[in-house]
Amino acid sequence: MAPAKATLALALLCFLLVQEMEVFSGQQLSVDAQQIDCKGKCAFRCSKAKAQKMCIRSCNSCCEKCNCVPPGTSMNREMCPCYAGLTTHGGKPKCP
Repeated sequence: MAPAKATLALALLCFLLVQEMEVFSGQQLSVDAQQIDCKGKCAFRCSKAKAQKMCIRSCNSCCEKCNCVPPGTSMNREMCPCYAGLTTHGGKPKCP
């Protein structure tokens, strides 16, 4: 009788563990799916650019596609691989 109760308890614990993992992974996906504030992040990213309007326009375009803007006012493109990978028709980096 004891092994049957232990097996039932173990099965119940496994079921609860699987349910908790599904709830946690669902919450994680909803956090990742949120849109970032492209306008604010691009305004900061382009704050030191000589051609700010052009910089902000291209940054916003890249941000909308990638949902990511690298930190800082320049460099750090490796932090957003999608952002770093976008290029113009001439093969130059599109995103500031």
